Amino acid sequence: MVIDKRKTKFRIKKLSQIKTWQLAVLLIMAGFVAATFLRLNNVGMIERREAVEDADKSGDVIALSQRLYDLQRYVSAHMNADPGRIALDHTYKRVYDRELKNFEEAIKNKSNNDTISKVRAVCDARAQQGGYGRFTTQADPRYVSCINEEWSKYPAARTSNIQFEAPSTEPYYHTFVSPAWSADFAGWSLVVAGMILLVIIVRLVVLGILKLLLKRRNNPF
Repeated sequence: MVIDKRKTKFRIKKLSQIKTWQLAVLLIMAGFVAATFLRLNNVGMIERREAVEDADKSGDVIALSQRLYDLQRYVSAHMNADPGRIALDHTYKRVYDRELKNFEEAIKNKSNNDTISKVRAVCDARAQQGGYGRFTTQADPRYVSCINEEWSKYPAARTSNIQFEAPSTEPYYHTFVSPAWSADFAGWSLVVAGMILLVIIVRLVVLGILKLLLKRRNNPF
């Protein structure tokens, strides 16, 4: 019993040499470092996302493809780098306008040159009054429906199967997923912070158990 009490006191003394407040300071420092690296990961993602947006505006298809690839690689390798849903608005607008122009050219071949102007005038006015536009990222179905509806009123439409179909928006949306943990500075600094926290918890639990055992041995009844 004496030996056990001495061993228990010795263990308590050894564990007490490292103060909880010292471990707490280390935890705060490790947490600050981890937060800094997590922030840097997010900043790196924002820079690459803005590069994608610039390439989308410029109309350079090759540059856009490269910037999307850079963003995808970065996001997949870094935690806290989720860019959200990337919408290539400008690229889609160019495709949308090209499809609409092809539709207009087809109408001109089947009807007179004033037909498309009249159709567009009606739909643009209706769009302005109704609060929707000729082009949106979602290719507003009300405008598309108006174009086809007004075109169908002309005799030439009855002898042709020409209909305007807005291009699908799906290829112009991109979603990249950032990992919950990554083997970079942010990830490993979080591991260090977690280990320090675990040491604090284990230390407090062990000290509590040892003190309880010592108390019971001092007062067995």
